[in-house]
Amino acid sequence: MSSDNRVKRDNETREKTEQVKSWQRPEILPFPNPEPGYEFRWVRLSTLGEIDAANISSKFREGWEPVKAVDHPEITLVTVENEKFKDNIVMGGLICCKMPAEIWAQRKAYYAQQTQGQMEAVDNNLMRENDPRMPIFNDRKTTVTFGKG
Repeated sequence: MSSDNRVKRDNETREKTEQVKSWQRPEILPFPNPEPGYEFRWVRLSTLGEIDAANISSKFREGWEPVKAVDHPEITLVTVENEKFKDNIVMGGLICCKMPAEIWAQRKAYYAQQTQGQMEAVDNNLMRENDPRMPIFNDRKTTVTFGKG
């Protein structure tokens, strides 16, 4: 067998088999790298250049804390929009904030309870108008049977 017909191994490279990474549109609001025990969120700081003091102060009272830019160098900033928050991450009228995960879970449970109460109130209001001859809600439990069984 002649070695002239064989492909030399020097011609085979991994570069030809690797997939080229495709371009992706950058996110408008990047999130910082996760920190254990904290949740992150962008909070409205201003609208059309006017500071929204009521919103930002209520979020701070809820427990959100502004994130320092030096703590997250992976987020690059081009300009400082507000002199008061010059050391924080501010983009497009939004400030990046964090909250301890325990407080975030309590906040989430509170709003879930509020939502559940509102849903029960709507259901009770509808059921008050219910007539047995023409029920609003039929029995929500259904069964499927096959044949004569």
